[in-house]
Amino acid sequence: MVKDSAIQRFEFSLDLAWITLKAYLEEKKGILVNSPKEAFREAYRQGIIEYEDNWLTMVDLRNQTVHTYNQDLADKIYSQLPNFLPLFKFLLTKLKA
Repeated sequence: MVKDSAIQRFEFSLDLAWITLKAYLEEKKGILVNSPKEAFREAYRQGIIEYEDNWLTMVDLRNQTVHTYNQDLADKIYSQLPNFLPLFKFLLTKLKA
């Protein structure tokens, strides 16, 4: 139950991150993006985030969790969640500035 909840919160957090980036890019930079990967790539180009590959990996993992439930995949994602938290915190700090 804890693992499932953590993965669900990861999904929510990633969705909120890319939608927030989409709004920021459109409002502040006049740049239109239509997908999570496009938003993260553009945020990287604009110097908003670092480690583009990690963000894209998160999008891929999130897409896998939505379409299927597999215990091995759940274990893999759950074990990586601590690595993703610093990225979310960094993005929050950058957007607040």
